[in-house]
Amino acid sequence: MSENTLENPVVETNGAFDDFDWTVDKRNVVRYGEDDRKKYDEQYSSTLKTIENDEIVKGTVVAITSSDVVLNIGFKSDGLVPLTEFRDVEDLKVGDEFDVYVVNKEDKKGILQLSRKNARMLKAWEQIVEANKTGAVVSGKISSKTKGGLIANVFGLETFLPGSQIDVKPITDYDIYVGKTMELKVVKINEAIKNAVVSHKALIESDIESQREAIIGKLEKGQVLEGTIKNITDFGAFIDLGGVDGLLYITDISWGRISHPKEVLELNQKLNVVVLDYDDNKKRISLGLKQLQPHPWDTLDKEIEVGSKVKGKIVNIEDYGAFLEITPGVEGLIHVSEVSWSNTPINSREYFHLGEVHEAIVMTLDREERKMSLSLKRLTEDPWVKIAEKFPVGTKTKGAVKNITPYGVFVELADGIGGMVHISDLSWIKRYNHPTEFTKVGNDLDVVVLDIDNDNRKLTLGHKQIEEDPWDTFENVFPIGSVHEATVLHVDDKGATVLLPYGLEAFAPKKHLAKEAGGFLAADDKAEFKVLEFNRNDKRILVSHARIWEDVKRDVEDGERKEKKVEREKTAKTVKTLQKNVEKTTLGDLGILGELKEKMETKQAADDAAAAKKEAKAKDAEPASDDAETKTEE
Repeated sequence: MSENTLENPVVETNGAFDDFDWTVDKRNVVRYGEDDRKKYDEQYSSTLKTIENDEIVKGTVVAITSSDVVLNIGFKSDGLVPLTEFRDVEDLKVGDEFDVYVVNKEDKKGILQLSRKNARMLKAWEQIVEANKTGAVVSGKISSKTKGGLIANVFGLETFLPGSQIDVKPITDYDIYVGKTMELKVVKINEAIKNAVVSHKALIESDIESQREAIIGKLEKGQVLEGTIKNITDFGAFIDLGGVDGLLYITDISWGRISHPKEVLELNQKLNVVVLDYDDNKKRISLGLKQLQPHPWDTLDKEIEVGSKVKGKIVNIEDYGAFLEITPGVEGLIHVSEVSWSNTPINSREYFHLGEVHEAIVMTLDREERKMSLSLKRLTEDPWVKIAEKFPVGTKTKGAVKNITPYGVFVELADGIGGMVHISDLSWIKRYNHPTEFTKVGNDLDVVVLDIDNDNRKLTLGHKQIEEDPWDTFENVFPIGSVHEATVLHVDDKGATVLLPYGLEAFAPKKHLAKEAGGFLAADDKAEFKVLEFNRNDKRILVSHARIWEDVKRDVEDGERKEKKVEREKTAKTVKTLQKNVEKTTLGDLGILGELKEKMETKQAADDAAAAKKEAKAKDAEPASDDAETKTEE
C-alpha cells in the first residue's frame, strides 16, 4: 500500500438500501437456529441420490424438447439426453423410464449430461461377455452385409458374423440373410475395442454332434440304414444317415468294376446301405452297398467249367495280361502267354483295350478261391501241330515284319506262326549294323524256312537264301590282282568301306587309301582299287588304291635297272673284244687299258650297290605275302 493511501483514507458512503436490516422479522418468515439449519440440510440431502461419472442409473422422462429429453434421475438437478438417442422408441412420453449413462455430473455450464446410447451399449456388452462365458445362445438380427460376412445386432450392439460361420456348407449369397433373425453363439470378444464375433455354424455343428453321438451310440456292424447321397467324389459317396455322414467307398458300391461312382449313383438318391465299420474316436462310418447283394461267384452258372467258352468285356489291363469280366464281380485272367500261339512277345497294353468284348476258353476255375484263368489262343487249333506239313524246310514264302531287334527280324508267316531272320541272313553282299537299315515293322519280307524247332516252337528263317550265293561268281569277277573302279562309302580310323561293282562292298586299310600326289582318299571319292585278297568263306574282299601307283612306280624303276645292266654288259663285251684284237705293244698302252678297266669296275660296283639298296627298301615296304598283309591290316 502506498503512503498516499495511508495519509488520505477513502471515506465510505452509504447507499439508499445499505442500512436495510435483513434480519427484521416479517410475516410468514421463520428464523432457524444453527442446529435446526443443520438438521434440515441433512434431511434435504438425504432425498438426493449420490452418483458418479460412468455409472448407469434409471431416469424418468419429465420433459421433451425439440432437441433433448429431460430426465429426472433423483439427483439435485435433471439431466439432458439428445432426442436422437430415442429414435427407436415409437411413442415417447413423459413418465417413461429408461436406463441412462452418467457422462458428466456437472459440465462447465452446471448441466448434468446423460446418454441412453452409452447405457445401452455398456449393458449390451455386459450381456455379450456373459454369453461368451456361459456359451448361451443369443438372438441377433442381420442388419447389413459387409466384407467377408454379415453384421448382426445382438442386444442392440453390432457384432460380426463371418461368412464361414453362417452355415456348415459354403455360402455364396449373403443378401438372403439380411433382415432375418438368427440364433447365434458368441465365439470371440475384444474388450479393448468392445467388439464381438458370433457364429451360427457353431450351433449347427453342436446339434449335428449331438445327433451324431446319439446315432453312433446305436450303430452296429451289419446294421442296414437308409440314407441320402449328399456328395459324390472320385473315391466314393457321402451318405447322410439322418444327422451323421457315412462314406461309401467306390469298391463297396458294386461287385463289378466301375470307374466313377456317378456311373451308378446320383445326388439326393435314397438307398439302403449296410454298416461295415465305424470308429468312435475318429467318428468315421464305413458303409457298403454291394454287400446287400449275394456275391456273384456264389451264383455263378454251374455249367461254366474248365473248357467252357465264355464271353465278357475287358475291365482291367496289366503288364502280365488282361481281366475279362464274365458277369459283374466275376473276372478271369487272360495271361499274355494265352493270347497267341506265336512265341512273339505280346504287349498286353497294346493288344487289349478297356471295354473290348472277347470270347475265351476257361483254363482253370476255382470257385472257393474265386479265381479263373482264360485263354484266347485255345479257341483255334494249335498251328504248330502241322507246322512241318504247312511250312517244311526249304519253303519259300512271304511274311509280315512284326518286331525288330539288334540281332534280327521277327516275321509272322501265319496266325500264331512266326520265326526270326538273323541279321547275317538278310543279304549275301552287304553287312548291316542294324536290321532297321534293311526293313521296317509292318513291311512284307520274302523268306525261306531254314529250320524247324518243334520243342521250342521256333522257326529259323532266311532272306538272302531266296537267291543263290553270288560269291561263286564274284570269285571269278574279282580275282586277286584285278583292278576295278569303286566309290569310297565311309572312312574311319582303320580304313574305308569301298563299294565295288554289282553292289559288293570291300575294305581298304588306311595306308592303302594313300594317293600318289599325297594325302588320302575321302568319303564319296571315286578311284581305281586293286584286289589284294578274296576270302570266299568269310565273304571278305581286301582292296588297295595305293598298290596301283606303287606297282607302276616299281615297274619303272625295274626297267631302268634292266637298261643299265644291258649297257654294262655291252660295255664289258666291247672291252674284251679290244683286248683280244689290239696288241699290247707298250707299257703305256697297257696302262691306259688298265685304267679304263678299273673305272668300269668302280662304276659297276656303284650301280650294283644302288640297285641292291632300292630293292631292299622295296622289299621292306612290301609284306611277305598279300595274305599276311590282309591279316595285319584287319
